[in-house]
Amino acid sequence: MKRTPFTATGSLNQMIQAAEKAWAFKDYQGAIKSLQSASRLAPANTSVLLRLGSMSGLRYDYSTAERCFEKALRLTPKKNEIIKDIISHCLIFRNLDLAEHYLRHALAQPEATPQTCTQLAELYERLRRVPEAVQLVERALTSNPSYPAALLVRARLERLAGKLDEAEQTLRSFITQTNLDTWTHAQAWYELATVLDRHEKYDEAMAAFLKAKLLLLPQAPGYLQALKQTRAYLKVMEENVSADLLRRWFENGPVLPPSRRLALLCGHARSGTTLLEQILDAHPDIVSAEETRTMLDEAYSPLARRMPPGAGMLDILELATNPGLQQSRAAYFRSMDLEIGGPVGHRLLLDKNPVINCLIPAFVRIFPETKFLVALRDPRDVVLSCFMQPHPLNTVTAAYLSLEGTAEDYTAVMSLWRTLAPLMPSPYLEVRYEDMVADLESVARKTLNYLGVPWNERVLGFNEHARQKLVRTPTYADVTQPIYQRARGRWRNYQKYLEPHLEPLEPFVKMFGYD
Repeated sequence: MKRTPFTATGSLNQMIQAAEKAWAFKDYQGAIKSLQSASRLAPANTSVLLRLGSMSGLRYDYSTAERCFEKALRLTPKKNEIIKDIISHCLIFRNLDLAEHYLRHALAQPEATPQTCTQLAELYERLRRVPEAVQLVERALTSNPSYPAALLVRARLERLAGKLDEAEQTLRSFITQTNLDTWTHAQAWYELATVLDRHEKYDEAMAAFLKAKLLLLPQAPGYLQALKQTRAYLKVMEENVSADLLRRWFENGPVLPPSRRLALLCGHARSGTTLLEQILDAHPDIVSAEETRTMLDEAYSPLARRMPPGAGMLDILELATNPGLQQSRAAYFRSMDLEIGGPVGHRLLLDKNPVINCLIPAFVRIFPETKFLVALRDPRDVVLSCFMQPHPLNTVTAAYLSLEGTAEDYTAVMSLWRTLAPLMPSPYLEVRYEDMVADLESVARKTLNYLGVPWNERVLGFNEHARQKLVRTPTYADVTQPIYQRARGRWRNYQKYLEPHLEPLEPFVKMFGYD
């Protein structure tokens, strides 16, 4: 009598669980190997194929991701459900070419939904393929005239076209419905607030912003607790970092060849980091990577895995060996090559990421040759701008659900920089947003000179350059325009709302020269 192999179900589940555990501990290769074994054991399991495709895409192996997705599609009779999942994965790992491919595939199905039309319209709007986006929105609304997500995209397209009255009318046609999903509903209030702000109806705009925040607030407690823990962790680092420690790490540079051309662009979010990035990325000798997890996942986390749970960042970095640091350096640039779609080569790599200010000591340790660019802007404008952006909730953006929380976040982030700046052995340059918009060429020349890059006129046409690429930040539309002045001093339009929260910002206002 033939026996059923013991490895059937139990072993498959164990492999899947092992993969998820390895992924959680950032052992990405181990996770993928476990899922590959699971897929060989159960080659027709579409759930395994989708997860393997997702993990591969998150590791920039897009060809493997596509092979997994295509195989899952061939195997399943429920193609619409699988395509929906595939599209979600592609958007998460930010491959918009694959996302477009599968959205168009879904759109060609007889059961194509208004949701598919709307998703592709959103994608085309971000890619500045506006006529196609408009057509898809109208197709969605022809199928379902009251579809909220499509109406939201229509309103956004109307605002971007300067049709503020039409945008407001579109938004008010559905914004008071009670059956909207939370994120669409919140985005609609954010969009209406933005339109009202452009109409200079500041009290009405603030009321709309607050309604958006109120919708998201029930989802926030877990994120806010994690944020509290992160700040406590950073406070410990801030209290223990020293000039001697950073100097010793900096002077270790000669034993970590080859020296790489690398700059970190940081500062608080909404301080002009995206504008400065696009200006510099327009230079042919510079390539930028926008808000990736590469430094955390590829360079720092492998060092942390060798330490006991709960070890502090400074201890982890101090105990790192030179061979371990070399592995982190190689892994970082290997991953960056994949992220930017080709080798960095001899160009200067600009790692733009205001979220990783806390990793400045890690850059000093792992890449002592790093040059640091710190974006500055009037703290009051920074707080207001963060508050106004329609961010999905995470452990950073949960702070922006109130003006008080946003001011606290600014204080925490920039307090760390205020502590690090006088201790830094590495060169750094602070770049003020207001100076950029007042005299772009002077600031660009000074910045390029600091980076050791020759002058090139292309940086002055940064907005044309930005139109040719995907910009992922919420202000993607702004950096495709020429320099404008309307964001300077915007906080004064909302001064009465900000006043209760200005006291903790005052030291930074004075320190950075915004009295």
